[in-house]
Amino acid sequence: MTARHFEKNHLVQLACAVLCSVAILSGCATRHVESAFTPLFDGQSLNGWKLMGKHGDGYGVTNGVIYCAHGGGGNLFTEKEYADFVLRFEFKLEYGSNNGIGIRAPYEGDAAYNGMEIQILEEAGALAEKYGKLRPAQFHGSVYDVIPAKLGALKPAGQWNWEEITADGRHVKVIVNGITILDANLNDVTEAGTIRRHPGLFRDRGHIGFLGHDDYVEFRNIRVKELPHQEKENVPPAGFVALFNGKNLAGWRGLLKHPNDNPFKRAALAPDTRKAAQEEADEDMRAHWKVGNGEIVFDGKGRSLCTLKNYANFEMLVDWKLPAHGDSGVYLRGSPQVQIWDPYTKPTLHGSEVGSGGLYNNQKNPHDPLKVADKPIGEWNRFRIIMVGERVHVFLNGELVTRDTVLENYWNRKEPIFPSEQIELQNHGDLLWFKNIYIRELPTN
Repeated sequence: MTARHFEKNHLVQLACAVLCSVAILSGCATRHVESAFTPLFDGQSLNGWKLMGKHGDGYGVTNGVIYCAHGGGGNLFTEKEYADFVLRFEFKLEYGSNNGIGIRAPYEGDAAYNGMEIQILEEAGALAEKYGKLRPAQFHGSVYDVIPAKLGALKPAGQWNWEEITADGRHVKVIVNGITILDANLNDVTEAGTIRRHPGLFRDRGHIGFLGHDDYVEFRNIRVKELPHQEKENVPPAGFVALFNGKNLAGWRGLLKHPNDNPFKRAALAPDTRKAAQEEADEDMRAHWKVGNGEIVFDGKGRSLCTLKNYANFEMLVDWKLPAHGDSGVYLRGSPQVQIWDPYTKPTLHGSEVGSGGLYNNQKNPHDPLKVADKPIGEWNRFRIIMVGERVHVFLNGELVTRDTVLENYWNRKEPIFPSEQIELQNHGDLLWFKNIYIRELPTN
């Protein structure tokens, strides 16, 4: 062998060694990544799953796959709930097959609206208008009826596809067969009608599931990796600003003394009169609302606390805690109120057994919450309040307790709610605690 041939052979061997090393490292990395995933399907049974709304033959297991039966379906949900996660799975469709992946969904109701649905739909049949003319956000990989995905990543009917869905806070990403077809921020969804129809966009946890629509579909290799979520006290999530800085009451003021404690009366005050009244109210605020350990603490003796700024459409987070028999609320646009009270301690306040989160002062529209979702007295609760136009969604501890309900104008029921006004933390003479108060303003048109 000549020196030249030896050098060439040596370089080839060296290149092969490098490539083998890369392959080994890549394989290790792949195994490491997959080792963080938990199987959701044992290949033999539906253990760990719960079928809701079964029709026809529902779902079954055969040859290591979960299948949705011809002419059957329902919602096959994980028993466990998930917040932030990466979901990986493989699926095979027939011509025109229709299904869906429910994420952060409750057991009850339509997962596409009460939670979110990532569409499963065979494209050839859909494009041939098997289902009629479809909107862009109804094709495969879309956040159903909300955010459209790109077309063209699916393999032909009868072949296996693989998919990865990432839900990380408000970030939702869908990859199909190695192609990113959706990469979206849910905070960009601001159209009022969409927000009203889809309260599930705001859910921060729920079940993962297959949403059957009478078509045959197979699923296999289903696994999930939960993503860590660490929230710091009084530090707003992405897209929000803090209404409370954890240190003092900057950005807040006291409620004017009755009868000027409503928007009509406040607006009618002469500037000098209003200034004097506000100075008196702020003195009352400083006497009875304090800040300690990153919490706003009310001593039970003064008036309510109000934002300096007025708000129109918004999403608001607020954590609250109250003692036994406590009574409070959150005024939206200067109007009462998303109710807070104790549903547990006997004797309960009249009506409190229905739980917190209802629109207490409504008369024509619903005023009670859909369920009791309060935590035991002494524990922190969280409201997520979404107000768009006259209507309100309220989540309490992750459960939807008020859905798309008109908030009536308590001060003059012949008029709609004020288009913009202050937010108030109401009191009824009880000790109160608040923290982690954040807001995200939404467009008004």
